[in-house]
Parts: sequence; C-alpha cells; structure tokens
Amino acid sequence: MQPELATRLNTTATTTRKKAAPGKYTPGKVLGYIAVYALLIFVALIFMIPLLWMFSTSLKTRAEVFAWPPSWLPANPNWQNYTNAFNKYPLAQFMLNSAFLVAVNIIGHLVSVPIIAYGFARLRFPGKPILFVLMLSTMMVPGQIKLIPLYSMYSRLGMINTYWPLTLPSFFGEAFFIFLMIQYMRTIPKDLDEAARIDGAGTWTILYRVILPLCIPPMTVMTVFTFLWTWNEFLQPIIYLNNFSSYPISVGLAFFQGRYGVEWNLFMAATLVSLAPVLILYFFAQKHLIGGIATVGLKG
Repeated sequence: MQPELATRLNTTATTTRKKAAPGKYTPGKVLGYIAVYALLIFVALIFMIPLLWMFSTSLKTRAEVFAWPPSWLPANPNWQNYTNAFNKYPLAQFMLNSAFLVAVNIIGHLVSVPIIAYGFARLRFPGKPILFVLMLSTMMVPGQIKLIPLYSMYSRLGMINTYWPLTLPSFFGEAFFIFLMIQYMRTIPKDLDEAARIDGAGTWTILYRVILPLCIPPMTVMTVFTFLWTWNEFLQPIIYLNNFSSYPISVGLAFFQGRYGVEWNLFMAATLVSLAPVLILYFFAQKHLIGGIATVGLKG
C-alpha cells in the first residue's frame, strides 16, 4: 500500500507542476508585463521632460538658452554654471536656513499633532464634537486672510524678522495632520489600550509606548508633507523676514529673476540643487508615504 500511495502522490505532484508552470510563464502574460512596463516607462519619461530640460538648460551658455531652434543637449556642457550660481548668491546659506526651518517644523508637528489626535481619537471629554468641528473648520479658512492679523500679533510680540512666525504655529498642530492622525488612530484596536491599562500604564505611556509605534505611516506622511510645504514656502518668509542672510532657498531663488531679464542657466542650476533634498527624501520615504496615505481611514 505504501509504494502505491507514494506513486499516487508523485503523479499528483507532477501533474500539478505541469498545470501550474504554463500558467505562470505563458507568452501572453510575458507580453502583457512587457507592455505594462513599457507604458509605465513612457509615462515616467513624459513626466520627467521638465526635469530633463532643466538639467539641459543648466549646462548651457546664455546664447544657447535663447538659440532657435532649441537643442536638448548643449554643445559643450558648462558645469561652471553651478559654481557661478553659488558664487552669485549665498545658496548654501539659504539651504541651511530652509533646513533649519524644516527641522523645527517637523519637530513641532511630531510633538503636537499626536497629542491632539490622541485626545480626539481615544479620550472622552465635554465638548469634544464641537471642538472637533471647530478644528476642521480652520482648514476652510484661506491662509491669506490670516496674514494681516498674524502679522499684527507677531509685530506686537517683537517677532518680526525672526524665525518664530515660521516655526511657532507647528507646535500648536496642523488641522490636516491632526485629522489624518485621528483617522489612523481609530483603526488601531482599543483592546491594546485596555491591555496596557490593566498592566498599569497611564495615558502618556499608552500614547508613547503603544499608539505611536503603530503610527509610523501617518507620521511619515506628516514629515514628508511638512518638509515639502516648508521647503517651498515663499509668501510667509518674504513677509516676516527682512534680513537677506535669513532668507530660505525658496526666496533666494527669486533673486535670479531680475527686473529686465532672467539668467536662465544659473537659475536652472540653482533650482536643480534646491530640488535634490526633496528627491532624496521622497526616494527613501516613498514606501511609507504611499502606504500611509492608502491605509488612512481603513477600519482594521
């Protein structure tokens, strides 16, 4: 009986492999994969055209920039444009200023947003629905409307021409990030909170030892968005800052645009340098970024 059983098992396994193998590597599936990847590469190249054109322009001379018909590749790549861009304006200082603002704002959001979101998502207190609606309603107020009263307030506090107006609001939370974190925290089972309380953990311990380690995806989204918004912010720095050496890179790039003309080759070189930190950040954070956005609001 045993040899017969072994023969049957071998025959069944062989038949299964024969049936499964053709379905895994059929010519139709291979052609389908090739077509999909070819389409994705083609679309990616289309979206990269502005970036490639910027890189090409950054290596051209002033005459080549305005030559007609335009050429994709410069006759002699002029790498000196990058050195000239840094020599013309203190781009390194501008980027350090932006990096400081980004770091402080990220810290502010990572400190304030989880605390506020945890209160709305897990705790019970009087007026919670009203406060939640008021918090969400602040997202509907355009930022330009708040510029004059905020400027007046910061002026009376002596904070004009300092980084306080550009960093202090992050320590009071951002409505969009708070809502994002609340929705994610609601997907975490409350059984974890109850188990921690049985073990003697308090509210702060539950937040920092139980909830936050599970909130890496939304915190990554918050970090990336804060980086992008702070790095690209132009209006507020130009309003609150008056010192040339205090300007971030978003304002520093504007100096390449003169009243009567633009040095496009230097401007493109400086712009590409300013884009490098953003591209590097997205490259390392894309997995958590896409996963965090996809899972927010899904009940588990």
